[in-house]
Amino acid sequence: MLDESLLDNPEALSEADHRGLLRGAAEAGARVRTAARHAAEAGVGDLKPDGRPRAVLIAGPGAAATHAADLLGTLAGAGSPVTRLAPTGVAPAAGAMRWELPGWAGSVDLLLIATPDGSEPGLSLLAEQAYRRGCSVVAVAPSHSPLAEAIDGAHGLFVPMATAPYDQDEPLAASAPGVLWALLTPLLALLDRTGLLTAPPDALGKVADRLDQIAERCGPAIATYSNPAKTLAAELADALPVIWTEGTSAGPAGRRFAAALAELSGAPAVVAELPEALAAHSALLAGRLAASADPNDFFRDRVDEPPALHARVVLLRDRPIGGLTAAPAARDLALGHDTPISELEPETGGELETLAELIAVTDFAAVYLALASRA
Repeated sequence: MLDESLLDNPEALSEADHRGLLRGAAEAGARVRTAARHAAEAGVGDLKPDGRPRAVLIAGPGAAATHAADLLGTLAGAGSPVTRLAPTGVAPAAGAMRWELPGWAGSVDLLLIATPDGSEPGLSLLAEQAYRRGCSVVAVAPSHSPLAEAIDGAHGLFVPMATAPYDQDEPLAASAPGVLWALLTPLLALLDRTGLLTAPPDALGKVADRLDQIAERCGPAIATYSNPAKTLAAELADALPVIWTEGTSAGPAGRRFAAALAELSGAPAVVAELPEALAAHSALLAGRLAASADPNDFFRDRVDEPPALHARVVLLRDRPIGGLTAAPAARDLALGHDTPISELEPETGGELETLAELIAVTDFAAVYLALASRA
């Protein structure tokens, strides 16, 4: 159950925020600037690559590496395939996970390692394996971590992760807002140098500015009625989020939102891209999860029972309303099954800016839902 009164109580939200999630969301713009500075100081801007890598491989634990690979692959397009190396092991612990390069990886490929920990022996072994194969290696991790030494031994490039003092207070959640931007920003700067995508310093500056703007609009001091993130969190209380995305940037933002809801607030969600989402989720909206459905007997006494879980569509878009769009069909399908719909569309700007806005608003919403649901 969501305590909606908590959403408009900044002091209570701060007391409930033991993991620094709100601070991480609010400081996302600062993380981008710090991470960009760390990348520049590490020499990313001075690199003169011979050309694009044949393939880009990304390794790291948890949702942070998954989201980074998804975002970079989307932004890079078909220029070079971007693949996440999934770990193996008996547990999601630093000492238990191992990563392996594919058999075809070699000197024309690029290995990126992104981790908010840096103590994983498996990643150090992976860096050594890449060195033996002739792969170029770049890592983003906390400074003075064991991985930093391994990267130096593999003659790779190490970029210190942009961290904050409170990151050491509690274990970092892989979907925490600050973690994503601290790991992603140096990788964007690096792939800009390779020509795989466009993320020059001025574009990263605009991303930081947009994140600051969202932090002002969605901060804990802003009332729910004028705060899009709090509004979305309240709308998703006791609902199954059915996240539909439209546009290149919206796809990875929607998948990250679903992962953040699961990890931070324990809320399940399903996600798909338009127009295929209409066919994929039509039966779901027509079944017992529709708002008009009631699987229980009408005369059953349910005063002391929690409300039934019903679907709510969340439409994330990064296309202009006047363009070719499946949004009208999406609205018709949802409303035709008495399913409410929430919509988010970023303000105009570059691809990185619109992507940043969608991620920032949904990050704040996931954090508010997590904090208010645990009161």
